[in-house]
Amino acid sequence: QVHVVESGGKSVQAGDSLRLSCVASGRTYTTNAMAWFRQAPGNQREFVASMRWRGTTTDYADSVKGRFTISRTGDTVSLQMNSLKPEDTAIYYCAASTLLYPSTNYYRSSQKFESWGQGTQVTVSS
Repeated sequence: QVHVVESGGKSVQAGDSLRLSCVASGRTYTTNAMAWFRQAPGNQREFVASMRWRGTTTDYADSVKGRFTISRTGDTVSLQMNSLKPEDTAIYYCAASTLLYPSTNYYRSSQKFESWGQGTQVTVSS
């Protein structure tokens, strides 16, 4: 089993940048993809970004494309968030998947991920 722990969330102003980190541990060699999802109050959890554990293939939600960047260094997956907007306010969750799919589009579904962190709060004020 893979365990993931997020950190880095805080309150910022619109236009600011913020970097979230997710440290994976345990059987990371079984991981095929990592992703970030977010959930705002009253909303369903939504896909933000994903990447294959091996390689550099990434995928982004349209709402964050060009502003957010997902990357991995060792067992840490980061989400660099630039030009933050109030609508980015949410709890951000890191997730790991052992499932292997031919296309990163499959990883837009939260059901493809078995391991989840506890979440980290990001609040963007206007």
